[in-house]
Amino acid sequence: MGRHPVYLESMDMLPVEITTATETLRVGSELATVLATTEETNGDLFAVELQMPPGGGPPVMHRHAPSEIYRVLSGEFAFYITGPDGTTTRRVAGAGETVTLAGDTPHTVRNESTEDAVAFQVHAPGGPMEGFIRSAAELAADHPPTIEEVLDIAERNGIELLGPVPDVHPSW
Repeated sequence: MGRHPVYLESMDMLPVEITTATETLRVGSELATVLATTEETNGDLFAVELQMPPGGGPPVMHRHAPSEIYRVLSGEFAFYITGPDGTTTRRVAGAGETVTLAGDTPHTVRNESTEDAVAFQVHAPGGPMEGFIRSAAELAADHPPTIEEVLDIAERNGIELLGPVPDVHPSW
């Protein structure tokens, strides 16, 4: 069988890293299995498989500079997203659906169902969220974090915590 017409011999020289080792971090009730770190991607990405139990998810709306993409693998997630006009909408995404969030978009994500939900999640650039998740997991392994400690970790990583989810408009 011949090579694809756009194949170039130099493609054989491109660096590709195949990682089989994983690390799982617990933040709150969620588990984040690290699939790609900022160190591995020159700061470009932080990718995790996110497992969220029923009732799980960040308790408040937040925003950060990196953009995010979620690909729901199983279960369903409820996304609360505030648009440029200040209106917050609720969007439920199930297995096979993808939700993208531009950087600086106020949002939160929750599992409001009765079953675990799992998503492939990517942040770009990855540094702020990787820093937050690692710091929060380290702190939680030592003791239940106080709200002041969580606020400090968020601030150090460029994440602004905005408060409770406001009244929402029907999902789209």
